Amino acid sequence: MNRAFITNLIFLVSINFLIKPFYLFGIDRMVQNTVEDGAYGLYFTFFNLAYLLQILNDFGIQHYNNRNIAQHGQLLQKYFANILILKIGLSLLFLIALVVAALILGYPIIQWPFLLWIGLNQVLVSLIFYLRSNISGLGHYRLDSIFSVLDKVFMIFLCGSLLIVPELRQQFRIEWFVWCQTISFLLTATLAFAWVRRKISSFKLRIRPAMLMLIIKRSYPFSLILLFMAIYSRTDGVMIERLLIEGSVEAGRYASAYRLLDAANMVALLFPTLLLPMFSKLLANKSSVGPLAHLGLKTIWAGAISGALAIYFYRTEIMVFLYDSGNSYSGEILGYLILSFLVMSGTYIFGTLLLANNNTRSLNYLFAISVLLNITLNFILIPSYGALGAAIATLITQSLVLAGEFVLVYRKLQINIDVEMYLRSLVLLISVLAIHLFLFRYLNWKWGLEFFISLGLSLAISFFVKLIDLPYWVSLIKEKP
Repeated sequence: MNRAFITNLIFLVSINFLIKPFYLFGIDRMVQNTVEDGAYGLYFTFFNLAYLLQILNDFGIQHYNNRNIAQHGQLLQKYFANILILKIGLSLLFLIALVVAALILGYPIIQWPFLLWIGLNQVLVSLIFYLRSNISGLGHYRLDSIFSVLDKVFMIFLCGSLLIVPELRQQFRIEWFVWCQTISFLLTATLAFAWVRRKISSFKLRIRPAMLMLIIKRSYPFSLILLFMAIYSRTDGVMIERLLIEGSVEAGRYASAYRLLDAANMVALLFPTLLLPMFSKLLANKSSVGPLAHLGLKTIWAGAISGALAIYFYRTEIMVFLYDSGNSYSGEILGYLILSFLVMSGTYIFGTLLLANNNTRSLNYLFAISVLLNITLNFILIPSYGALGAAIATLITQSLVLAGEFVLVYRKLQINIDVEMYLRSLVLLISVLAIHLFLFRYLNWKWGLEFFISLGLSLAISFFVKLIDLPYWVSLIKEKP
């Protein structure tokens, strides 16, 4: 299983590095710099609102199905059509809930079509995730990797062609961006559906109440997890827009810094995508998950420590370089958000392991506490500090989640703590801090050059302390599958 993880991780990271950064900073960033002030902030707010209600659209089906198909692949034939019927009903409920939320929050009716179109995109995203959960659950990790970036490839061609033509760019509206997303998601979902359909001998959409209730009952614990995670990770964008006088503008500033966190998460989220079906298979076979879990931790921390600290020390320079409105304030927002990514990277391994082991009740208790903490901190900090307050609240909340998941993993699964791994991580952290302090104190080169020097040295140290054990990786790749 370690070999499968490393070989597929290399493939997955490679194609994501080729596609997603280009999309985020070549398309998404250009859209924000092109549209009117506050327009992208409103989109970001509506996206977060839809994300908060996404639980109604998914209901934990993706995670439940991924774990279930990984352990019992023959159930695809039995569940596929029934889950699609269920998702149609949930999608309608989700769109109705969006309208109700807009009414309660006081958004004018003229903005509702824009919100609903963003909601439609989230319906398509949820469908793609469900289809991909079948692909990865059946062990086709590389194909799943391709589908993970396919919508971004379509967006680069569609939206990029609108932005590259000067006449069209001058007329570009945020609605065009959303419409391009719709087309990209539709194409991706169609191709994914066609592949999964080939794995099923017969396919009939029939409503079977007993089967639907069984799926809802079994996916319900996963749905609560998704709800709590959505609230403590996405409620900040909505609260910024609602609590501040110039809320949409401030939300736009927060979104510009959050894009860097999204970029980092696009890579980090590849780990749970691969590890959930792998952990599930190991646990179903009563095999030890410790070696794979520690391999995942070492690998993700090597990249997270190196990348996050490099971004932190050059946070203001990065924001000024990327955005027309970038300044030291948006740099400080980025600083807290990228430090929260350093914490979050550990939760992607621990949380995935707990999900695979079906410790949903314990996770729900932890996430419920995190939600209360996050909302309380946002109410306290946002009115005084604006978007910066939301970033601080995110860092504190994510730190609590990591500490809680760490305790749960070692208590519930009885895995031996790899003290050597944690010491190696600490050595890397201290070394990277020392590198940046040296660069700040003794060098006065261009910040971009210093950034890449520090990043390169940090990664070199991660090899030296064997967080990334290259000889071990090579031996795994050479093994016969």
